[in-house]
Amino acid sequence: MDTPERIWFLLSRNLSGEATPEEAAELMQKLQQQPHLAQQYELLLRLWMPVQPVQEEATEQGKIEHILQLSANETYIAETGTKRTSVVQWKKVYRTAAILTGIALGVWMWSYWRSMHTAMSSDEIIAQKGSKTRTILPDGSTVWLNAGSHIYYDRGFAGRYREVTLQGEAYFDVVKQPDKPFIVHAGSLNITVLGTAFNVKSYPEDSNTETTLLRGLVQITRQGSDRQQPIYLHPNQKIVLPKNITEADLKPSSGVTKAWIDALPARNIEVLDSSLRENERLETAWIYNRLEFRGDNFEILAKKLERWYNIDVRFSDEQAKKLVFNGSLENETVEQAFKALKAAVPFNFEIQGNEVYIRSSQ
Repeated sequence: MDTPERIWFLLSRNLSGEATPEEAAELMQKLQQQPHLAQQYELLLRLWMPVQPVQEEATEQGKIEHILQLSANETYIAETGTKRTSVVQWKKVYRTAAILTGIALGVWMWSYWRSMHTAMSSDEIIAQKGSKTRTILPDGSTVWLNAGSHIYYDRGFAGRYREVTLQGEAYFDVVKQPDKPFIVHAGSLNITVLGTAFNVKSYPEDSNTETTLLRGLVQITRQGSDRQQPIYLHPNQKIVLPKNITEADLKPSSGVTKAWIDALPARNIEVLDSSLRENERLETAWIYNRLEFRGDNFEILAKKLERWYNIDVRFSDEQAKKLVFNGSLENETVEQAFKALKAAVPFNFEIQGNEVYIRSSQ
C-alpha cells in the first residue's frame, strides 16, 4: 500500500543516495503511477542537488587556491580572534536549510497525499454523449448509464447507506441488503430501495425526475422536507415529479401549494402495461440500444438525439421546434436518423460535422 511513510522513506533514501536498486525501482514505479508525486520529487531534487558535495578535481591550481584559503582563514583568526566561516561551513548551512525545506515539503506532501486519498475514496462513472456503459457497483449491484450521464458514490459503500448521486439516466438492478438501504439522489429527490430494479431519468436540463419501477419497492422523498409523506412505487409503476420543488418553494400565487405537492403522487403515478417484457418498454428501451419517443416535440427530441449521437442540433425557426414525432431509432447513423424523421414529418436539415441545422419546410 502507498502509505505516506513509505513514500517519504523512498524519497529520502533516493535523495541521499542511499537507496538500494530495489528501492529506486519501487520509487520510479510510484512516480510513473502518480504524476503529482513525480512533480514534488522533481522540486525536492532541484533543492537538494545544488548543495550536494562537489568532487573537486585535484589540479595544481585547485591545491594552490585551497592553501591560500586556509592561509586567509588563519590570518583572519590571528588578527581578530574570530573564526571566519568557511565555504564548507556555508555548504553545511545550505544543506541544513535544504533538509529543513525538504521536511516541510514532506509534511505538505503528506497532507496532499491524505487529501488525494480522501478524494480517491469517491468514484465517478461517466457515460459520454454517444455512448452507454454498464458497471458493477461495490455491493454487486448493476448500473447501466445512458448517454450523457454520470454517477458518484462512496468507494466501497463504507457508510451506513449505499448512496449514489445521479445526473442523467440510469437503470439499477440492486442487490438486496436489508440492513443497508440503497439510496439514489436525483435532483432534490431521494429514492430509497432495499433490493429492486428501477430506472431513473434526471438530466440537469430536465425540469422533472422520472422514476420507473420494474421489481421490488421504492420510497421517494424530497430533501429537506421531513413533513411530507413518502411516495411508494410498486412494480410496473412510474412517477414524474418536479425536480427541485421543496416546501420552501410553496407559492400559492403560482399554484405551487402544500396541497398541490401532496396531490402529486395520486396525480402522477402511472400504471404500466405488465404484459410487456423489459426490452419492450418505452422507459428501458435505451438499455437495448433503442431510442424511443412518443409524442415528443422536436425541441425535446433534439435533446435526446444530442445525447444519443453526440451532436449539436440547432433550429433556424421556432416552428420547427413544435413538430411532433413518434417512433424509434436503433442502429441508424445520424444522417439515416434525420432522413427517417423527415419521412415521417416534413422538415429540412443540413449536417455540418457534428452540428445539425433544422428548419421547417414551410
